[in-house]
Amino acid sequence: MKAVLAKEFAPPERLVLEDVPARRAGPGEVVIAVKACGVNFFDALLVQGKYQTKPPLPFSPGAEVAGIISEVGAGVSGLVAGTRVLAFTGHGGYAEEVTADASRVLALPPQMDFVTAAAFPIAYATSHHALKDRALLQTGETLLVLGAAGGVGLSAVEIGGIMGARVIACASSEDKLALCREYGASALINYATADLRERVRELTGGKGVDVVYDPVGGAHAEPAVRSLGFQGRYLVIGFASGEIPKIPLNLVLLKTSSIVGVFWGAFAKIHPERNAANLVELLGWYTGGRLHPHVSGTFPLARYREALEAVTTRRVKGKVVLVMD
Repeated sequence: MKAVLAKEFAPPERLVLEDVPARRAGPGEVVIAVKACGVNFFDALLVQGKYQTKPPLPFSPGAEVAGIISEVGAGVSGLVAGTRVLAFTGHGGYAEEVTADASRVLALPPQMDFVTAAAFPIAYATSHHALKDRALLQTGETLLVLGAAGGVGLSAVEIGGIMGARVIACASSEDKLALCREYGASALINYATADLRERVRELTGGKGVDVVYDPVGGAHAEPAVRSLGFQGRYLVIGFASGEIPKIPLNLVLLKTSSIVGVFWGAFAKIHPERNAANLVELLGWYTGGRLHPHVSGTFPLARYREALEAVTTRRVKGKVVLVMD
């Protein structure tokens, strides 16, 4: 079977597509014949050795997959060969087969296709955990989403609306903002042309926002922190801009606000039961027609470099997915 391999920690240009032995399921694992794999910004960090974890070399990037179980390992119950599933694998997904811990595998709802499923786990689970467990977002609060047209940003816009918040979406172009409005944002800020802090002041009557959701980092982080209202919460999701911001901590003191880290992968590992309950709620929202994952492009496995570049250069609205067929 074919797989994209990182043989060293190096820029994505050093990845190679090669034939490798078929996967086998160990105890507590299943093998999935991959039909689709989500492409994420952190895939590029992982292959360069710049992410929080470093898989043993060689490895394939790709943290979320959808496909069909082809083999079940010892000790696995509730999953059988032939089942359509989605899975969070951490890595390994840029391949025709992947092994997955059975605890991180879920059967697909009948109406969910493979491409949609591959775009679902990371974006929606991250935003759900961030807003529900970390921000404790309440009905009637105001949520400011930076990078709102990206994969996690757009899911935060949707979930914030479901949770009853007023959502202000921020993005760098008018076409991206138009998509955010379609996904439920009640106010929009183009931070390429407008002063972020001033626009937030205007939109909130000077009160500021209750929660900032920031997957971007960089130059907009400090203005966003300054835009928090009293006891506001700033969620650190990631650094898609490539720059980790430095925040003057007196800003946190003056408004008794909070800077809150969000790492869904760690939460899922430490609290598997709570994570499973969250995923059940998310899939319920999907089957009820309340969530609509946006996939702006699909690429065959052989064009993995193009897919990854589209994500890392932030040309994507929503998600990009690799397809194996």
